[in-house]
Amino acid sequence: MKKKIHPNYHKINVVMTDGSKFETMSTWGKEGDTLKLDIDPKSHSAWTGGTQKILDKGRVSKYNKKFTDLRKKKS
Repeated sequence: MKKKIHPNYHKINVVMTDGSKFETMSTWGKEGDTLKLDIDPKSHSAWTGGTQKILDKGRVSKYNKKFTDLRKKKS
């Protein structure tokens, strides 16, 4: 195995969006650095089950309009 090609694996501190903290091992940053999360399982709608907005800028409606005839023929 080649030497000195693997990243340094060390302890870092992680701060969640609610202010809670924990220590983990990572290759991110340097020993003892603090990683502050903008999104975490306690606040993101993918984990909390909140509603999500679809921001398609009309692409879905444009697709539906273009292919409505195909759907009607299959039914």
